[in-house]
Amino acid sequence: MYTSGHSSRRIQRIMPLPKVKIPTPTSQQGSTQQDLDRPTAIQIFEHVSRNGRRELARSNTTLAISGIVGGLTMGLTGLSISAVTAQLGYSASAQFIAFLLYPMGFMAVILGRGQLFTENTLYPVALILAERRYVVATLRLWGIVFVTNVAGALLFALLCARTSALRPDILDALNRYGTEAAAPSAVHIFWSGVVGGWIIAMVAWLVSGSHSISGSVAIIWVLTFVVGLGHFAHCIASSGEILSAVLSGHVATLAYLKWLGLATSGNISGGVVLVTLLQYGQSKLE
Repeated sequence: MYTSGHSSRRIQRIMPLPKVKIPTPTSQQGSTQQDLDRPTAIQIFEHVSRNGRRELARSNTTLAISGIVGGLTMGLTGLSISAVTAQLGYSASAQFIAFLLYPMGFMAVILGRGQLFTENTLYPVALILAERRYVVATLRLWGIVFVTNVAGALLFALLCARTSALRPDILDALNRYGTEAAAPSAVHIFWSGVVGGWIIAMVAWLVSGSHSISGSVAIIWVLTFVVGLGHFAHCIASSGEILSAVLSGHVATLAYLKWLGLATSGNISGGVVLVTLLQYGQSKLE
């Protein structure tokens, strides 16, 4: 009995272990690699269209609140450069340093998922091109977001110009930027708005194709820095500065309304034609 048991245990010890088939990581690596690949224009366009559908599905109230938040937060652009200018002055090097902080408002609104009118020259328009509908819904979105963005910018201006929140030197710099923004000719404001709308819609397009928050931050920072440094008209970003100048008596209300109409028209033209339509054509031909 002992021998038999001993032999049995010995046989068990020398029997080879069953072979376990280790799955090859080919499929997993392929999936991971696909995730790391740059998205195609078609994939970005599909993502942009989905974003547009989600935005159009939001209620009037949520759009309005998000629009006010977006307009108020965009005041960080003017506030940032004015605070730096108050410290460093108006030399060329000082202005370059100041406008490095111009992207602050755009970063806060875009990464915080606030409503920004110029982004909506891409998302819902892409959906219209893809499905040939949603025109009325897009006009509703544009109307609500535009009005509430301007209202948010007015709240920012009231906070700056009608309270003691800012030091006099910072408020002076803010009003100076607002006065300078409203001063150019109508032709310049419109075409400057075309460039500004093109760049901001391109920001929205590239962020939609980004894989990471850090990549999105880099895209927003670099491109919107160009908008600020080039003084390209943006109907919401500059509204806070100009409205502050209006409330302080440096710019007439009518001059602001004229600037707003021209800048908005340019922004829409640049965003829709130079980004959305061209990217749609690229996606269809790819």
